Amino acid sequence: MGRKKSRKKRGYSRRLGQKRRGAGHRGGRGKSGMGKRGEQKVSSAASNTIGKRGFVPILKKHERGINIGFIDEKIESLLEKGIASKDGEYYVIDISKLGYDKLLSGGNVTKKIIVKAKSFSKKAKEKIERAGGKIVGE
Repeated sequence: MGRKKSRKKRGYSRRLGQKRRGAGHRGGRGKSGMGKRGEQKVSSAASNTIGKRGFVPILKKHERGINIGFIDEKIESLLEKGIASKDGEYYVIDISKLGYDKLLSGGNVTKKIIVKAKSFSKKAKEKIERAGGKIVGE
């Protein structure tokens, strides 16, 4: 007596584990429908189409801000270090020496301060002028 005939692979789908021809398999257009192993099939000429795209501005403006409350609290220690100076009743400070570009309005001002800054907020200017100080823009 011989072996029993195999009943495997007798249905509609005989191409097990293989891909089929036609646009239906490919999905959309181009390289779509390649599945997990699509990266292996992409030629080196087409590899520049993979990944992030879009416009990235080269000169992105990054301003570092400092609050006036911090300057008001630390003005005496900045005076001792030589970063700030005193001109009569005014404290004079250049925030670019501290590594900052913009003066922000956080905190309170109790002293008369002249601040040299590249940029500043409207509220920071109001607070300093209310305390009797000035902002000098560069």
